[in-house]
Amino acid sequence: MNILDLILNAQGGGAVRQLANQFGLDEGTAQTAISALLPALAGAVQQNTRQQGGLEALLGALGGGNHSRYLEDPSALGDPSTVNDGNGILGHLLGSKDVSRQLASHASAQTGLDSGLLRQMLPLVASLLMGGLSQQANAGGYLGAQARQEPQAAGLLGMLTPLLDQNRDGSPLDDLLGMAARFLTR
Repeated sequence: MNILDLILNAQGGGAVRQLANQFGLDEGTAQTAISALLPALAGAVQQNTRQQGGLEALLGALGGGNHSRYLEDPSALGDPSTVNDGNGILGHLLGSKDVSRQLASHASAQTGLDSGLLRQMLPLVASLLMGGLSQQANAGGYLGAQARQEPQAAGLLGMLTPLLDQNRDGSPLDDLLGMAARFLTR
């Protein structure tokens, strides 16, 4: 299962319902927003894991945080601390608020949703992404002592590939380069 499906289907769609209620949206619109924001965030995770020590840092964050709670108990998305957690995740993944704004603007152009609304949802979607990765890391045994000594998290990162390979050519690289080019030309 890819990360988008995991998030959309967790707790019978509980995260989608929670975000819809929180932002006064119908569930279809909330799902559209998540689907528009998540690929760029997943791409940022993959990019960060390719940097020196990036995979170990991701596994440490997944093991040290309680991110899975966002999928296990979607009402946690309504807690103000979740926005703080999400903003921290965004800062690590994207590096600046300008990139977050560009991501929201791009998703707005793609979906027709208000970019301000998408900016507000972005920290929560980032929290959901980490929640999904955390669940998979725990289920796949990627957080045990042996995994930390010899990171073998291909299965964990493999959840991101179907989401990132939007043209379904078997390689997410061209799609990631396209996303990066769109951000750099704005």
